[in-house]
Amino acid sequence: MKIKFILFQILLVLVFFFWEIGLSLSDRVINETDARNSITEVDFADAGYDSPEIEKMDRIISTFQKKWGIKGISVAVTKDGRLVYAKGFGYADEKNGELVDAHNQFRLASVSKLVTAIAIMQLNEQERFDLDDPVFGPDGILNDSIYRNYSDPDVEDITVRHLLTHTSGWSRKSGDPMFQPHLIARKMKTGLPVTNETTIQYVLKRKLNYTPGSKYSYSNVGYVILGKVIEKVTKMAYEDYVKLNILYPLNIWDMKLGSSFYEDKTINEVSYYENRSYGKVLAYNSNHNYVSRIYGGTDIESLGPAGGWISSPAGLLKLVTAIDGFDTKPDILKPESIRIMTAQDDDDSQPIGWKGSDSYGTWWRTGTLTGMSVLVARQRNGINWIVAMNSTTVKKSHIHSETFRMISGAIAQVKSWPRYDLFNNLSLTVRIDDSRSMTDNLQH
Repeated sequence: MKIKFILFQILLVLVFFFWEIGLSLSDRVINETDARNSITEVDFADAGYDSPEIEKMDRIISTFQKKWGIKGISVAVTKDGRLVYAKGFGYADEKNGELVDAHNQFRLASVSKLVTAIAIMQLNEQERFDLDDPVFGPDGILNDSIYRNYSDPDVEDITVRHLLTHTSGWSRKSGDPMFQPHLIARKMKTGLPVTNETTIQYVLKRKLNYTPGSKYSYSNVGYVILGKVIEKVTKMAYEDYVKLNILYPLNIWDMKLGSSFYEDKTINEVSYYENRSYGKVLAYNSNHNYVSRIYGGTDIESLGPAGGWISSPAGLLKLVTAIDGFDTKPDILKPESIRIMTAQDDDDSQPIGWKGSDSYGTWWRTGTLTGMSVLVARQRNGINWIVAMNSTTVKKSHIHSETFRMISGAIAQVKSWPRYDLFNNLSLTVRIDDSRSMTDNLQH
């Protein structure tokens, strides 16, 4: 067994060594379909420990699940950088009788913005750009010709910081462009599905609703633009950059960009449910096919940097412990970057990536799409937690406040957390297709 383990480690090192060489020599990006076939999901079983306190916590979560008619919930908790709780409740897939366990992946929706913000702050620390650098115009990061046809000259004043803090100048008075593919296709005289490049061109043709930096207005398209900033400065696909430079070094293997349709979901991804039928909508990639809002009604792939990631709760918490500012585990960002992201001591600034932060040292991030809800938080007592659900409830996005109260009460039941670290239970399997290697999967 020891010899097999050593051989496995050698194989793993060689795979990533040659993969990185291929990237650096060719300025190519990884073919997304082949990359998905190269790495399996982690094998991570339900974990916890038996004690009256934990049993009380279990009961509170289970009662909450049943009260709100949620098909399945997954909860993970870290204490001082250690994963001390990771459990599933209810169904991952009710039709097939599959129960939720700790390895199931969930759509993260807008929690994806935290992932994108981390990548941006990392590149800023590397001096690849400054947060106050312009994004558009002849001197902008995205000075490509396809982004030079804008109607409002104030577009040239939009900075990376404005996009990060939702103060770029676009509002959603006329709807969210990331959820208007059919309108954009008609306006831009193009086919479906609409590319992110086309969506950005569409918003650039519109007048700004306010001066950049003067007002907050939540913007999904702003974070999609940040994804393009990352691709421009790194010469890598957005997902590849995040995986190779943030997730893999942290030994996080089960985070990836998700898919829009049921048949394309990963083997460990849960199924999603509405509390009642809201009828069919046009598929994002068709003018004729009507689908559910959950599967095909939203272009998850295009949401990418703003709302496209999927992960197990444990996987996401491993990332959170690397930016939580505690000294129990090394952070991947400098203290100043973490301070800027959480806007702890400047009442006029907005959080970056996080949805909010307060004077008690709590940072939180919500994520909601039809059929799912996620809430993740960092507390100043060394505890981080995440609650992921695969159902829309009658509360819709307002379920977050109920979730916060529930999990706060559940965690309060535990006066002494175990000393073990369930992150050590994570295992990785690498599968290399016989017909190709990772370096063969590179393309221009």
